[in-house]
Amino acid sequence: MGLHPLEFSECYLDSPVFREKIKSHEAELDKTNRFIKELYKDGKNLINATKQLVLAQRKFAQSLGEFQFEYIGDAKTDDERCIDESLQEFSNFLKNLEDQRELMMRNITETLMKPLEKFRKEQLGSAKAERKKYEKETEKYYSSLEKLLNMSAKKKEPQLQEADSQVETIRQHFQEESLDYVCKLQEIQERKKFDCVEPMLAFFQTVFTFYHQGFELANDFNHYKKALQINIQNTRSRFEGTRVEVFELMKRIREVPQEYKQTSPISSEGYLYVQEKRPPPFGSSWVKRYCTFVKEQKILHMVTFDHRSGGKMGETESVTLKSCVRKTTDMLDRRFCLDIEITDRPGTVLTVQSLSEDDHKFWIHAMGGKEPAGQYLGKTYSKERGIDAQLNDVGLSFVKNAINAIETRDEKSNDVDLSTCEEWDVKTITSTLKLYLRSLPEPLMTYGLYKDFIAPAKGGSPESRSQAIHCLVHKLPEKNRLVLGLLLKHLATVAAHSKLNLMTVANLGVVFGPTLMRPQEDTVAAIMDLKFQNIVVEILIEQHEKIFGDVPGPSSPGLSAPTRQSKKLSVRQNRPLAVYNPKKVDLQTVSPTSPDVGSNSDEASLGSNESVSSQSTASGTPPEKANHGRLLASLSTGDSPGACIAVAASRLNSGALTKASSDGDKTVDGVTGGGGKRAMAVYPCEAEHESELSFQVGAIFRAVVPSREPGWLEGELEGKKGLIPENYVEML
Repeated sequence: MGLHPLEFSECYLDSPVFREKIKSHEAELDKTNRFIKELYKDGKNLINATKQLVLAQRKFAQSLGEFQFEYIGDAKTDDERCIDESLQEFSNFLKNLEDQRELMMRNITETLMKPLEKFRKEQLGSAKAERKKYEKETEKYYSSLEKLLNMSAKKKEPQLQEADSQVETIRQHFQEESLDYVCKLQEIQERKKFDCVEPMLAFFQTVFTFYHQGFELANDFNHYKKALQINIQNTRSRFEGTRVEVFELMKRIREVPQEYKQTSPISSEGYLYVQEKRPPPFGSSWVKRYCTFVKEQKILHMVTFDHRSGGKMGETESVTLKSCVRKTTDMLDRRFCLDIEITDRPGTVLTVQSLSEDDHKFWIHAMGGKEPAGQYLGKTYSKERGIDAQLNDVGLSFVKNAINAIETRDEKSNDVDLSTCEEWDVKTITSTLKLYLRSLPEPLMTYGLYKDFIAPAKGGSPESRSQAIHCLVHKLPEKNRLVLGLLLKHLATVAAHSKLNLMTVANLGVVFGPTLMRPQEDTVAAIMDLKFQNIVVEILIEQHEKIFGDVPGPSSPGLSAPTRQSKKLSVRQNRPLAVYNPKKVDLQTVSPTSPDVGSNSDEASLGSNESVSSQSTASGTPPEKANHGRLLASLSTGDSPGACIAVAASRLNSGALTKASSDGDKTVDGVTGGGGKRAMAVYPCEAEHESELSFQVGAIFRAVVPSREPGWLEGELEGKKGLIPENYVEML
């Protein structure tokens, strides 16, 4: 049973039981007082700890916002730019979250701390004051009563009556105080039920409001998060391709380091020990200097640099060379020395010592000395595996027949059996085609136009990039443009079936960027441009019909380097943040570490036929659709073709494997033709209503027309008509 009720009638009896009841009520109020004081103390600690958390979070956000990634090269990709800006976005998100947390703390102070403290001071405090008065009146009454009872009966009657009257007055005052105190005790016992709990309710409402606001912030952040995941995924894929090329370059340099020593035809660089003569008896000393010889002006720049002193760089000295003569050991007891006559101080000869015999020959050749010149050319790509590949009529015929063979066999093959000879022929053909393209003396997009192709990818809007690349493609030699168009048309078909073969446009860019275009110089700086090669190939795949089907008009923009892009994200590479809310992209389906995503080498795999077959069976997709999705998905298959390559090439060129297609411009999957405009999906989308279409990146829509719904289009995909978010597609 709980506390006993205090009856008013008991105030007049003031029995021991009544007093025990009062004590239990007083004990309960004391416990409540201690509870509120402890809770108030804990609340203060919570607020102070939260303030420290807010300060720590804001400091963390500030650190995020102030840091900026440095990048290698002279430009960033759109993905890298978004990743660079992501730290500022994270910082802003945390700051917004902490603003809400500070608001929560202020609300907790107002809704919990102050009401509890007010109840403790006003209600429990008043009860405590009443208790003291009650105890004082009790002591006064019973003391006067005892004094009255101890008065002698022999006192005069008036004295006795006066004493009785005084005690009666004190008794009445005591009983009134008792009534007030009992009423106060029971009132507070009842008030605490709502005066204490109501602030608790407000506290939790404030806390849940904070978490709800955090949830709303997370929802607002969700679009950006998804777009950033795609940026990170693309950057990781490009990194994998770049890393392979860097390791290959490092391996080649280790094998023949001397061929890679010089990287510029304008100047020669390296360390030389320079003799500094001193007056007798001090003799001379040899000081290591890093020297740069500018060939045209014949100027030698020398800067003192000692690795052992922490890499401190000294002053630069420049002299103009008149002549260079090898110094023999019979004249100076040191090897690899040169005498350099300078024009700045006539008659002065500067003696320097190179680091080795090869280095000695290198400097003699660079400075125009009498020693036989050491051969230097920045290493260029050579023909691979000894194949004499040429871009002539035979090569063009081979490419056409190879692609037709792959598409024809994929159309006819419903059940994929890797043990059959025919299936291995397809893998051999794809490997041979890739090897042929890599073995050309010059890549399809030529060395001469390499820098022009790279420049648009480093900046500008998606439209300006597409227009610039469109113009450049039509500057290629006719055979190069024809072969490139055939291949990219095929790759676009592969990308359109990326849901089956996992080969998105971005993945195809990683695989074919170094195959279709590359610089003549074999350097790390050139390899760092691989990511821009990938972007160029992505644009060529996405816009292949326009680029290869239409000749650029006279109003097309020039090919000068575009201006740096503003902070606005690229529409092509980044998901829009309005109109439509897509579901989360499954990044595992296009993970750069997936075995289906190949590297840039001939041994890499774009996606095996076996995996495509298993996907088709598992998902219940009709075999014909899955086979169309394969197409060139094994173009860089991991199986070494060996001697079969030459046989396949011979058979293809003779027309033994296939027959030429007579379908004109009709593609395998039939995406061309039909009335109305066409569009291609640049972002995946999951329908949220039966009137909308679901699709993956690369899907081609036909009969596309504006919808009456703002921000939407109407179109047809795989025989189904529905709504398409306008900012998720690009018109073809």
